Amino acid sequence: MGLLIHQEAFGPGDAEAFSVRLSECLEALRLLLGRPGFGEGPATVGAELELFLVDARGQPLPLNREVLARTVDPRVTLEMDRFNLETNLRPCALAGRPFAALRSEFEDTLAEVRRAAATQGARVAVIGILPTLREEDLGRTALTAQPRYRALSAAIRQRRADVPFHVAIHGADSLALTWDDVTLEGANTSLQYHLRVRPADFARAYNAAQLATAPVLAVAGNSPLFLGRRLWDETRVALFRQATDDRGARESGDIPPHARVSFGHGWAREGAYELFCEAVALYPPLLPVLAEESPLECVATECLPRLAELRLHQGTVWSWNRAIYDPLCGGHLRIEMRALPAGPSVADMVANGAFLLGLTLGLMERMEALLPALPFSQARSNFFRAARSGLDAVLMWPSEVAPSPRPESVAALVPRLLPVARRGLLLAGVDAEEADAQLDLVAERLARGMTGARWQRRVLAELEARLPRDEALAAMLERYLEQANSGAPVHTWPLE
Repeated sequence: MGLLIHQEAFGPGDAEAFSVRLSECLEALRLLLGRPGFGEGPATVGAELELFLVDARGQPLPLNREVLARTVDPRVTLEMDRFNLETNLRPCALAGRPFAALRSEFEDTLAEVRRAAATQGARVAVIGILPTLREEDLGRTALTAQPRYRALSAAIRQRRADVPFHVAIHGADSLALTWDDVTLEGANTSLQYHLRVRPADFARAYNAAQLATAPVLAVAGNSPLFLGRRLWDETRVALFRQATDDRGARESGDIPPHARVSFGHGWAREGAYELFCEAVALYPPLLPVLAEESPLECVATECLPRLAELRLHQGTVWSWNRAIYDPLCGGHLRIEMRALPAGPSVADMVANGAFLLGLTLGLMERMEALLPALPFSQARSNFFRAARSGLDAVLMWPSEVAPSPRPESVAALVPRLLPVARRGLLLAGVDAEEADAQLDLVAERLARGMTGARWQRRVLAELEARLPRDEALAAMLERYLEQANSGAPVHTWPLE
């Protein structure tokens, strides 16, 4: 997020000073992007994985600070709710065998979290939404006792003038919920991939990631249940948007401000700079904390600015694909791909990453032809269709021959996109055998019609034939944890 947060209350003067500093950060970034050689270098990939802590019965266990204290692994950090942790994988070169490296990192850091959790009687669940969550597990007491989370929660409540959140999601069941704070966001855990991109390539790569996200999400769903209801394949997408909405009530006829969780507002035309400008222009600061560094003075002396305020602000604008500036490694730009769920298995998460990264890189070379053939509103709609219906989704896909776009079922579209992803990986220098192994897993998952979301629904239905739903949810989670810990991909998991 750019800065450690120790302050929890802010006044109008703080916001004004922060806004001035944001403008300075943007100008410093503009100058920095004009430096010859800035951000050049080999592509790298990294990842963040959020997870749940659960007890012996599969109920959420709010002991993240205690578990964190039992590990010295710097890759492990706290998350918003007390039953969540996050692991941050070390980045590696995209060329070669990156997915073997990522798999090793996943397994290593998860083993360490499991070891530390066991000292507190906890287990680790890697799943998009924990199916055993109850309303009493959430609420203000669930918030991690850390200044940045308290400050963020307070800022969003203030922006809403303490108007409660209203969450409404409709699937096989329906959910209508009124809530007082942001702790519902902790019900979501995701897998986020980071791709380092050259500044000159950023607009094409970002647009390609936007286009690639829907079909990849459709074959990666793993969040079909929340508070005992069967909802979307990726319920996280609907829940996150509504659980962190800072807009509050509006007078009739008012033009609604933009939601802080969004798929974006249009195709990128110039690059990362316009996306940072957009975030500053559209969203008021939530955490107006100033750093000591003057970004313009730093650039004037040929130093590398941290742009702490801009990074902090960007951390409170939750685009599903987000531009990142990082002063490390000589300074560079990344695309943070935030849409994928946590789980089911390490094998699945690595394969999902290979498909998403490869498809982004494969589509990138054709974006000049594809963008005119797909209005951005259709790309946004594709994202929500994929989240709602998963493998059953029908997406509008650009065609290089009129008319465009055309409706395509996920079952028909993804087999045509897998070779595009393979080409993208090979062009990036990924070992062919490694690329094939990961994409073959996605193809097998599609052929069997079995994602994590479908597995959870199918097993729950089988268990509900003889158990009440709350007991069936707990029993399903136990099967899930056993299979996930085996390392086998979800399409091979037994249904009985």
